[in-house]
Amino acid sequence: MPKNLLHSLLSGDYPRSKPLAAALVVILVCLAFAPFVFPGSQPLNVAAKICIFIILVASYDLLLGYTGIVSFAHTMFYGIGGYGVAVAMYSFSPTWGALGLGILAAILLAAALALLIGLFSLRVRAIFFAMITLAVASAFAILASQLNELTGGEDGRSYKVPELLRPSFRLVQERVLDVSINGKIITYYLIFFAALILFLLALRVVNSPFGRVLQAIRENDFRAEALGYRVVVYRSIANCLSAGMATLAGVLMALWLRYTGPDTTLSFAIMIDILLMVVIGGMGTLYGSVLGATIFILAENYLQVLMGELSDALAGAGIPVLPVLFQADRWLLWLGVLFVLSVYFFPAGIVGKLRQMRS
Repeated sequence: MPKNLLHSLLSGDYPRSKPLAAALVVILVCLAFAPFVFPGSQPLNVAAKICIFIILVASYDLLLGYTGIVSFAHTMFYGIGGYGVAVAMYSFSPTWGALGLGILAAILLAAALALLIGLFSLRVRAIFFAMITLAVASAFAILASQLNELTGGEDGRSYKVPELLRPSFRLVQERVLDVSINGKIITYYLIFFAALILFLLALRVVNSPFGRVLQAIRENDFRAEALGYRVVVYRSIANCLSAGMATLAGVLMALWLRYTGPDTTLSFAIMIDILLMVVIGGMGTLYGSVLGATIFILAENYLQVLMGELSDALAGAGIPVLPVLFQADRWLLWLGVLFVLSVYFFPAGIVGKLRQMRS
């Protein structure tokens, strides 16, 4: 790839660490060829979820890492994207027009809510803003679970998608590298390229003059105000941009699952996962969202299996105590231990640590 083109794509924001650059290239290649390199439905589901959560985590890092805003309403915008697709696909025929209408309505609703939250809440201190966003997100989750006729309530809503994105659709009859090119594969690559484009756009935003102002506000909002920047306006715009990206992540998840419910988009557990991914990868570094999302989702899906195999191997070797400690049903305990260790040894996140090692 020509250097000028790479510089333009990354907006001049290089990884600045050879191990980090190598890890990012490996992740990109694995995600790009996941349907052909990792056969089976579970690896494809994991790869699609990684792509979606990279965007979701990057959008939250735009708030937390680059602007210094702590919000607990991020899953609300994620849910708005999912429910926008669900309501449109269920209420109307599963066409591209209905899908576009649902996406447009979701983005407009998310932007309006983000603007209202920003204008009325960002003037208060950080802890009070966090509490306000938590209250708004909780109210939205309750509302979504009670509007049974519209959202399906606690059971959520299943729906059809356009024919091109259905598993039964075949783009070509012949198999390519022993993989059938069906609607599921097409949906995956739609998610992959959408995530790649959104990530590059986020890099462009944070490395623009607007992004520099956001970082100045994060470091010292009083000084930024004294220099003539309207802090509330900049924070409100950042809140809207972040909400828009989270909404599109919800749209992609809805297209992949063909189901939207409170547990898949609005759960507070998802908000905690997003926070962990941001901290593990490194706040204020969009590349951290790539590493954080990848590591977390891989651990979430495969740590239990690996622990079960390790426990069986230790038991077969006749080693006492350890097989009990590494039983598969204790995977959440060890996942928590891994996160504590990562925060202890990488206080600036993995990306921050790698860059410090280089310097």
